[in-house]
Amino acid sequence: MLVALSGDLPVQSISPGHFMIYFVRHGEAEAGWGTAPDPGLSALGLKQAEAVAAELEKHSVSQILASPMRRCQETSRPFANLSGLPVATDPAVSEIPTPQGLSDRVEWLRGFMAGTWDAAPSVVADWRSDLISRLASIEDETVVFSHFIAINTIVGHLEGSDLVTSFRPGHCSVTILKRDGDTLSVERRGSEAATKVL
Repeated sequence: MLVALSGDLPVQSISPGHFMIYFVRHGEAEAGWGTAPDPGLSALGLKQAEAVAAELEKHSVSQILASPMRRCQETSRPFANLSGLPVATDPAVSEIPTPQGLSDRVEWLRGFMAGTWDAAPSVVADWRSDLISRLASIEDETVVFSHFIAINTIVGHLEGSDLVTSFRPGHCSVTILKRDGDTLSVERRGSEAATKVL
């Protein structure tokens, strides 16, 4: 049975003897989707990235993966600098794709986030399938810098939910997955915050 624990837990409360994967939502972006296709981090986002790097340093991390989007690459850098680990760019953990022919991506995304995966256009369903497939091969003790919907996709999949949005991970929140044998489960959801789609 998969168990999800909410809220921030101290590092020492993580189950001993198990292997972890850490999914980090990127820091606050300097612009929203409606104004920039690939924004970097805001000044606050850069501070959030430095803070989460210090948190991650408390864990035994052996690998860093990051979405190719600028906000994830920039969020990963402080931890890469602290740990000395290289950042591997992985398109499988990138942002949800935009279906073709939309006049307003933001309006579509608002509606989609409030619904279920059975309403996903084929390009989005394929993205979800690729992300879930990639999850199975991510090595233990890896930090993955990714996105709001990608992290929700993984949590929903592991918890058996068809909702697109299972929770609202805040910027630079850390969602921890636990591997026990061949089974992955959600050990701890990242801290939540209000998220606006701009």
